[in-house]
Amino acid sequence: MLSRATSTKITKQKIYRSVASSTAIETGEAVKKIEQNLEQYKVKAKVIGSAR
Repeated sequence: MLSRATSTKITKQKIYRSVASSTAIETGEAVKKIEQNLEQYKVKAKVIGSAR
């Protein structure tokens, strides 16, 4: 019987990192800067959502 490789859980943080690194490759910006922008947008969206 073949053993299956253990898979890691996909989290929102991993998705944000993936999006940031992909965007950094396309734009030439730093991954950290893009991650910070994503975090700011997430906070703003949360505030707007709670205002409804």
